[in-house]
Amino acid sequence: MKIILLEDVKSLGKQGEIVNVSDGYARNMILPKKLGVEATSKNLNDLKLKKANEEKIAQEIYQAAVDFAKGLEDKEVVLTLKVGENGKTFGSVSSKEISEAAKEQLGLDIDKKKLQLSGAIRELGVTQVPVKLHPKVTGTLKVFVKEA
Repeated sequence: MKIILLEDVKSLGKQGEIVNVSDGYARNMILPKKLGVEATSKNLNDLKLKKANEEKIAQEIYQAAVDFAKGLEDKEVVLTLKVGENGKTFGSVSSKEISEAAKEQLGLDIDKKKLQLSGAIRELGVTQVPVKLHPKVTGTLKVFVKEA
């Protein structure tokens, strides 16, 4: 019997896959526990429409991330650090501070976990900070650190 899986089933397949199982296993295990439905033409059509809708939504999310990344290119966040006598900075700028400054100065809500800093910024000047917006899209935000 052909079954469309509604959930991931160990040793059978993942959600949305069409699998071939014995009639007894389908009637006694898959169908009563609502792990899958019989692969009728109506259910196959519903699966096709559902997959098309999911692809459309994924494409919209990807396009929104690309547009947001393009908008980030010309934006700059300004932060200040205290500096000692020999140009040595006291403290550093973390991703949390950059995220808060972006929200305050630019009105952009960027999660600090999306900022890909290799380490805290400890020097004055402009630093390009990569921002992971989508698995396929990474934008850059300019962070200008000046003397307080």
